Amino acid sequence: RPMVVRKHFYFSGRVQGVGFRFQACMLARSLNLTGYVQNLWDGRVEMEAQGEETLVWDLVSALHRQPYISIEDMDVEDRSLKQDKGFQMAN
Repeated sequence: RPMVVRKHFYFSGRVQGVGFRFQACMLARSLNLTGYVQNLWDGRVEMEAQGEETLVWDLVSALHRQPYISIEDMDVEDRSLKQDKGFQMAN
């Protein structure tokens, strides 16, 4: 049985104004992940993604491959599972 996890991310680099949140939403929904993604005032993007661990990392890998997005730094922490309604884009 696949391991279900919830990961919390902070991404920095060229991550705002480049379609990051839109891409994250489309990709996460296609992978049946739940969580959210939002821009932060300091230029970073915050994301929580929950689902099969391999699919969470597939999402992150796909974001790294997007042509206009340049992730220079990424912080990740494990979080406890939550009941989300799908994957949401905030602010």
